[in-house]
Amino acid sequence: MTLLLTLDDGSVERALAEAVGLAREAAVEEAGAEQVGAHVGVSREDAVSASHLFEAHVPGYRGWRWSVTVANAGPDTPVTVSEVVLVPGPDALIAPQWVPWERRVRAGDLGVGDILPPDKDDPRLVPAYLQSDDPAVEEVAHEAGLGRVHVMSRFGREEAATRWHRGEFGPRSDMARSAPAHCGTCGFYLPLAGSLRAAFGVCGNEIAPADGTVVHAEYGCGAHSEVEVEVTSSVPVAELVYDDSLLDMEPVEEPKTETGATADAETASESAE
Repeated sequence: MTLLLTLDDGSVERALAEAVGLAREAAVEEAGAEQVGAHVGVSREDAVSASHLFEAHVPGYRGWRWSVTVANAGPDTPVTVSEVVLVPGPDALIAPQWVPWERRVRAGDLGVGDILPPDKDDPRLVPAYLQSDDPAVEEVAHEAGLGRVHVMSRFGREEAATRWHRGEFGPRSDMARSAPAHCGTCGFYLPLAGSLRAAFGVCGNEIAPADGTVVHAEYGCGAHSEVEVEVTSSVPVAELVYDDSLLDMEPVEEPKTETGATADAETASESAE
């Protein structure tokens, strides 16, 4: 994009706009002639200064520009160069916005031996001695000085509930939508204590995909305790079919019995007579 000044003849703005040659010389002196391309525009900085933009032919900086700022204090003074910098153009490839280290850590990043303390003013935590609307927190209040130092605040519990509700084991997951029943009616469902009890619990079925995981009461899977299926046979049996064309036929001589042997002898005696 080319940026132009609105100029008046004989004005300071015109002197600044016409200082293209001076700006190019400054850019070439800074980066070398091979890295300074065509002039692409000029933009006004204030009443006495403007910046000339040149294409930057710098390896690895596609779409960037050389910006040369020039200044002119008045009609009778020469134009001078203030600075030469490399700036990104509208199509330049730039790094993403910088994010502080403590905000870069995401779920699953913590490894074995890693230490990640919470922020000093983490809104999810409150001192254990504070009054709360959660009965489970009230019970912990007696542990001040002896038990936990902090407990989850109302904000922390609501944030966790929202995350679990939208997560893999929430009511909107694909597994829950295809399940025959919800976890809230399953015998393996272990409800949580406190204000989260009404909506969340832990799965205790080792066969289920959410075993040992916090699940929403409206989540579900095929391992529900009340699921029943009709089973006709544990082992499928195919119908027996014989094909006579594949059987070999062999003649078998009938064995001679004692009665049959006597009859043969009598027949032979009568023939001799």
